[in-house]
Amino acid sequence: MSNNHDVIIVGGGMVGASLAAALGQANLRVAVIENGDAPEAVAAEAEFGLRISSLNLAAVRLLEDIRAWPLIPDARRCRFRRIEAWDEHDSRGITFDADALDLPEFGYFVENRLLCHAVWQRLKALPAVTLHTRTAPQALRHNGDQAELELASGKTLTASLVVGADGASSTIRDLARITTVDHGYQQRALIINVATRLPQQDVSWQRFTPDGPQAMLPLPGHRASLVWYGNPERTREREQLDDETLRDTIDREFPTRLGGVEAVLGRASFPIRRRHARQYSTDRTVLVGDAAHVIHPLAGQGLNLGLQDAATLASELIATTTRSGDPGERQVLARYARRRRPQVLAMIAATEGFHHLFTGPAPLRMVGNAALGLANRVTPGKRLMMRIALGLSPG
Repeated sequence: MSNNHDVIIVGGGMVGASLAAALGQANLRVAVIENGDAPEAVAAEAEFGLRISSLNLAAVRLLEDIRAWPLIPDARRCRFRRIEAWDEHDSRGITFDADALDLPEFGYFVENRLLCHAVWQRLKALPAVTLHTRTAPQALRHNGDQAELELASGKTLTASLVVGADGASSTIRDLARITTVDHGYQQRALIINVATRLPQQDVSWQRFTPDGPQAMLPLPGHRASLVWYGNPERTREREQLDDETLRDTIDREFPTRLGGVEAVLGRASFPIRRRHARQYSTDRTVLVGDAAHVIHPLAGQGLNLGLQDAATLASELIATTTRSGDPGERQVLARYARRRRPQVLAMIAATEGFHHLFTGPAPLRMVGNAALGLANRVTPGKRLMMRIALGLSPG
């Protein structure tokens, strides 16, 4: 049986779809398997969705390369130029400014649904990409130099490589018998979309408290997405408050610099956990995005890491097929893992360190508070931290 695709990507979310677009543009034959429907367009006047992502410069560059970035309306993107973080007493902090790196911005906040719709518009325009919706993988087999994927729809697809881009509870990871290391933080994050009294759309900030961070992610206009971390019970209690009571609670508990909330527009919560695959690849199967790694969201780097996975894997596969090589070869997948795993481990260590420093005992929190103040005064260190977070080369 000959392969009817070069690559099968299971999961048509932001990471899987972006990888498919990058490969499809290079004329690799790609099949995308998505359990749900194709993303729908979002009306210009619709309220902002609750799922918001921070896109760093490397992520924006990938979206530009696959020609999806122009398909996201300017009015729904929020550019940010500063990042600020400080301790529970508002006494010490660290500020990052794009001007210090001679950059016009650090990145953008964009709704996940808009981003996904834009990338799918590109997929539909690529002849080399075949889309399979409302179906899911049921079995994964290997037969010499090909992988066979059996779908719930009854079809069996073959390819040189199967990519698991199907999220934290990845079916492909399970079918490939790749295990994970898991850790729960005994925290839950409450996401609250609000209308704000003050415009502050060029800055994203975070205050560390013993219960967990409080963060403000700017949105276009007088809108913001607030992230409030806390223990699961307290977070669920907040989530159940009526809009007016929740608004008053935010005004009382959040930093005064928020400037007041006019209205609560929506809310949802999710548990905080870490999950990391023990290996990123096995026989003709490779993982990207949340299927490979889920990190603490306090740094907002989850999607950026996933999109960097997509960009790195695409570059390896395109280079291999250009040389008439096999995209599913072990050496190709090993190179991808060597390039990605160290950065993911570094980000896991960083977010883990921040979590324990600022939610641990009082002496540990004092160390964290002092560290923020010190880091703010060490300019070379700040520049290095930001270049890594932006997905840029350290130099």
